Formats: sequence, C-alpha cells, structure tokens
Amino acid sequence: MLRDNHLTYTRDAHTLTLFYDNSQLFIQQMAEGVVRFTTDIDHPSYAVVSNAVAITHWNLSYEEDKLVVEIPANTETRSDVITLHVGSGFLTDIYVNDQLVCQDYQGDSEKTDGLSEEQEQLLHLEGHKTDSSPQNGEKKAHQKVTKVLEPEDAIYGLGDKPGCLNKRGYAFENWNTDDPAPHVDSFHSLYKSIPFFLVLKEKGCYGILADNTYRTTFDFGKECDDYYFFEDENGALDYYFIAGETPAQIISRYVELTGHAKIPQKWLLGYHQSRWSYLSAEEVREVANQFRELDIPCDSIHLDIDYMDGFRVFTFDPERFPAPKSLADDLSHQGIKLISIVDPGVKKDEQYAVYQEGMEMNAFARGADGTVYENVVWPGDSVFPDFTREDVRAWWGKKIKILVDSGIRGIWNDMNEPASFRGPLPEDVRFHAGTHDEIHNIYGHLMAEAAYDGLRRYAPNRRPFVLTRACYAGSQRYCGGWTGDNHSIWAHIPLALEQMCNLGLCGMMMCGSDIGGFGSDATPELFIRFFQAAIFSPFFRSHSAMGTRRQEPWAFDDRTTDIIRKVIKLRYRFLPYLYDLAHECEKTGAPILRPLVYEYPNDKNVRNLSDEYLLGPQVLAAPVIEPGKTARAVYLPEGRWYDFYTNACYEGGQNILAEAPLDHVPLYIKAGALLPLADREIAYVEEMRPEDITLYVYQGTGSHIHYDDDGETLDYEKGIYKAVRYEQHDGIVTKTVLHDGYPAADPVIHPCFKNTYSVS
Repeated sequence: MLRDNHLTYTRDAHTLTLFYDNSQLFIQQMAEGVVRFTTDIDHPSYAVVSNAVAITHWNLSYEEDKLVVEIPANTETRSDVITLHVGSGFLTDIYVNDQLVCQDYQGDSEKTDGLSEEQEQLLHLEGHKTDSSPQNGEKKAHQKVTKVLEPEDAIYGLGDKPGCLNKRGYAFENWNTDDPAPHVDSFHSLYKSIPFFLVLKEKGCYGILADNTYRTTFDFGKECDDYYFFEDENGALDYYFIAGETPAQIISRYVELTGHAKIPQKWLLGYHQSRWSYLSAEEVREVANQFRELDIPCDSIHLDIDYMDGFRVFTFDPERFPAPKSLADDLSHQGIKLISIVDPGVKKDEQYAVYQEGMEMNAFARGADGTVYENVVWPGDSVFPDFTREDVRAWWGKKIKILVDSGIRGIWNDMNEPASFRGPLPEDVRFHAGTHDEIHNIYGHLMAEAAYDGLRRYAPNRRPFVLTRACYAGSQRYCGGWTGDNHSIWAHIPLALEQMCNLGLCGMMMCGSDIGGFGSDATPELFIRFFQAAIFSPFFRSHSAMGTRRQEPWAFDDRTTDIIRKVIKLRYRFLPYLYDLAHECEKTGAPILRPLVYEYPNDKNVRNLSDEYLLGPQVLAAPVIEPGKTARAVYLPEGRWYDFYTNACYEGGQNILAEAPLDHVPLYIKAGALLPLADREIAYVEEMRPEDITLYVYQGTGSHIHYDDDGETLDYEKGIYKAVRYEQHDGIVTKTVLHDGYPAADPVIHPCFKNTYSVS
C-alpha cells in the first residue's frame, strides 16, 4: 500500500487493479508489448480480438511516491520489458527496456476560452463555420488522457483524416462524417473513426489505441506544443499502449490486437471502373466493350445506386437492369466482375419485402419515443437496421444472397456513417447495444461485418470483398475502404496519398481514393497525374459523380487515353509483387502502400514526406502532383536505388532531379530487391500465368517471398499455396521453398545490370 497518495492495489494472473479515492484503474497485458489501461474491465470492444495474457509474475515495488510495475519479458521471444511508474491520480510513465517512452502530462492545460454566443452568431451571419476544435470545447469531456509531447515527436494514423501525413499540430474528431465539400486541412472529421495512432520519437516509438466509440477528440499539439490529449464525451476510459522498436513492429502488434486483413481475390488488385451511375445494363456492356476494344486492362465495373428499383436495397430496376445474372455472365466472359453498392437506408414501403421483414422482426433503430426512427436518404423516407443485433446482421447477410445469385462479386457499402438528408440521426436514437452517440462510429463497422458474413455464407469458398466508406478500428477484418467523396482538384492528389498511407498504418489493406476525383471536373493533365499518383494504391478505382465530366480512360482525347492505358498496363506488370505484399500484409500487418517513414523511421528527412511513397520495401514512387511540372526533386533514402526505366543507379541519402514528362511517373527500385513482375500484357488478371512472371534482380543484398495460389478461394488457408523465399547477395541468388502446396512454375531470373548472376 502506498499511503502517501492513498494508492492500493489487488492483482491476479491477468489484471492489476489500482484504487484511488472513488475510482479504479485496471491494467492488463493483452499480448507481448501491449498493455491495456481501463476504468471498466468489462467494457465491450468492437475493435479488439485478443484476450488478456496471464502473467505469472507482476514485479511490484515502490520508488519514492510511485508504484513501479514491471511486466516481465518473454525470454523465448525476447520481447520487451515494460515498466510502469504509477503515481497520484493514476498518472503513469511508461518505460520500455528502461527507456522512458510515454509520459502522462502533469502541467496545467493551456485551453483557451471558446467563442461567445454573440461571436458565433456573427460568424454564421457571414457564412463561416465555427471551428469545432477542442479549443472551442462546447461539451465537457467525460474522460481525458494527456501525454507529454517531445520536440521531435511525429504522429501518424487515425485513418482517412485530412491534413498532413504527420498529424503533429492538428486536432481531429472521431465522428463519422459525410461532408461532400472539398476536403481540406481544416476538416476535423471524415468518414472513418479509427482511434489508433503511432508516435515516432527522437529515439523509439509507440502506438495508442483509444478504444471508445463515442465522439472523441484527438489534439496532437494544436492546443499546446508540450502535450497531446484524447478525450471522450462518454463511456469508459479504455486505451492500449503498444510498444515496439519500429513502426513495423507496432503495426504488427496493432493488427494482432484488432485482427488481420485477409488476402483479396487477385482480380481485386486490378483496375476498377465506376461512375454515379451507369444507368442501364446496355451502358455497362458498352463500357466493358470499350475497355477491350481500346486494349485497356480492366477487372471490375461498379454499379452505383441507380441499378436498384427506386433505390430499394437488394433489388434491381426491372427495366434498366432486367436480367442482372445474364449481365454478370456476359461480363465474366470478358474477364470483368460486377460490384454493387449497398446502402443501409431501407425504404419505408409496405409493399417492399425487406421493409416488411424488418418490421416484423423489429430490426430497425427506434427514436427516443420508442417508434421506428425515420429519416430521408436516396429512397425517400427510410429506416435504419440495428446492426448491433446479431440476428439483424444475420438477416442482412441473408439478403446478400440476392446479389450473389445475381452474379455480384463484391459489396460496396456507402452512406453508412450513417448519412441522412434530413439532418443527422439524433444522439438519442436507440439501438440494441446503446444510443446513437455510442453506436454512430461503429455503425459502418457492423454493417461491413454483416456483408462479410453474408458473402462467406453464400459464396462459401470465395474470399469475400466488402468496400466501406465508414468504419472503426478492427474493420480491416471485414472490409477495405476508400476515402469517400473527394474532388477533381490538384490538392486532392497529395491528400489521397496521405490518406492511403495513414489507412495502411491502421491495418487497412485494401484502401484507395477515387482516382481523378469524385466531384468537380477533371482536366486531362489532372486526370493523368492522379492516375500516376495512385498507380500502386491497393484499391485502384476511378469514380466520378453525376453531373461531372466523365472519367473513363477514353473520356478526354487520344493522347490522354494512350497515357492512361500506359499507366494501367504498368500497374498490371506489378500485380505479382502487389499480391505478394497482400500475403505479407495478412501475416504481419505490413501495409502494401506505405510512407517512407515506415521503413526509415530514423531518417528525419522523411518524417513529413508524403509526395513520395513505397510499394512494399522495394519500390519507391515519386509522382508529379502539381500542374505544369515536367520534372521534380526526389528524395532517395539510405542505400542505393535503381531507376526502374533505365537501371541508372543512385546513392541514397540525397535529393535527385527526376525528369517527369506527362507520360512518365518516376519509379526507383532499392538495391538488393528481387521484384516479381509480369512480362506478358493481359486484359484482366485471370489471364496471368505463373510462367509470365520474371524475377528482376537488382544488385545488392536482399530477399523476397513469392507466393502462388489459385487467387480466388480460401484454399490457401488449408495450405494449398506455394511460398518461395529468394535471397541474393552480390551475384548469387538462392531459392528456399517455404511451402510447396500448390503447383506453379518458378519465375525466370533476370539481372537488371551487367553482372552475371547464378542461381542455386
């Protein structure tokens, strides 16, 4: 017992419970390097999938006025020793291997007064929105955690939030928000609420998962450069500290905690074409034919809301899409799959079976007065399924069979913040698991789970694909995500790169932005540069809104069409490598598309660098993201780098000038890389054969694991796959078969320089 600050404790194999005045704090080790701090040990989590690890020895001692808690290392795995120094008010300093890494802030807040009511009225009269940042603090925080910011700290994560790659100096809200205005740095919230971030320090790093589904504020030094904080409007304090020597180790532990994304069907890494909307089956066929006639690879066409009968979910318009299965079959013969949009708003229509069934099983959310809550979305007056109920998710999953039987190969969940046209859902709308203020941020997560389970049930041996606009931490278990309604403006090209990098750091494997921009009108130059910037985005789709300039690859002029064809074909060359990275992502959480800081955390030059990115560890892309530019500076990190097109070699740790005419995207390959590329042109992914793949070897030291499987089913989970590790060191390539459960030809070895290579 610590009598100086009235701190007492109890402990068992899983939990250390600290008591202070009228409050208590529970501490658990959830996995190696992951420690949970919560005020409610039974607080349910929609994000976390792992359980507390039994600890046989809590090493406890006292040091001055603090309780010292040592969580021992696992000697077999050589894990970190985590030591907690807990003082008055549960203020905690966290040491990893005797180094102070994370420290609770003990100074006074520098929060400024908010605007007066009169000042807010004046701003509104002039058409301004008042800043909803924490400094205006309209609501009192229920729980708040404040931690020290060191001068060199950089912060990454939070999913698709706008602003810079490094979130230091910005403040954000987790409140899933559908705002179609052009997204800019001043936005505090967007479609996703992923309460995970990574703090990169001068030496070391750590991650935090702040697992609270209520509206949450994250201030990363906007209020004061000496500290950051996260605060919740309601619910329990429940956050997870994640230790790690590198960002890669932290991300790996984060996905162990919240669940791994699954390998997609291989064709999903191809090109997707969409528009709001293709208005008939005939128009869809015309679009598909154009791709084949113009020799532009394509693997998928997306059906937006107008395929439905009066926007009734799980229906097809009987006049415009009278035979969806026939359409899907016809496109399948051309190698093109259909993906259809699904919205949660169910039309209030007594003659509509989905509405009837939902009413009979009391499946919809209710207002505070107990009646079924109604709002307006695309179908008009609509009701909202209560996805917090397992039986409602199962019912929704059964409806997915309608789409599967019609040949639909993927589900595209939209409007699932949930969005509505007659104002947002009131916070007191009732769901089975709580009121809307608690459920709002996980509504899209639960809808994705329902769709995923439906696909697993009705296409039982096919890897499910669900795409979502809104989600929460852990949603990567069920879905990929795109960044919502961006615009055809130059500022949204670098924004897309920043968003995809931060989504990847949050465990989201299949992420992307609408190439070319969804709203507004693209110019040919912007369209080309957007495609080049997004060439390696895991989810590779062009999409545009009704009333805007069309954005099929041929929508502009012949020169633009030729360049877009060239970009897409280059993307398809890299598909074997992309697929290998998907396997790696499922195993370790390593993002397919990653910021340079992920691989080079000690390089100060890359901490804020977001106009370049890495495809895996071996490929650096440096697209042009400004109008009128035909050259750009490229920073190459440590090591040696080969120009992909010329094999010219450059020393890293410097900036070089890269020529970048309109038809060129600068790419560099790291020395030591073994890069599997496809050397036969194909119209769609299923045309690719193992014998079409060449392993390009770039002189140096390195390794790469290459995978083969059927690219579609779940058989790889049963061991039906092939994995081969290739290693090279200055002229010699060695091959080690790690798993030989699938028949596939080995790629041809091709040196990318004049030295002679031997294979053993």
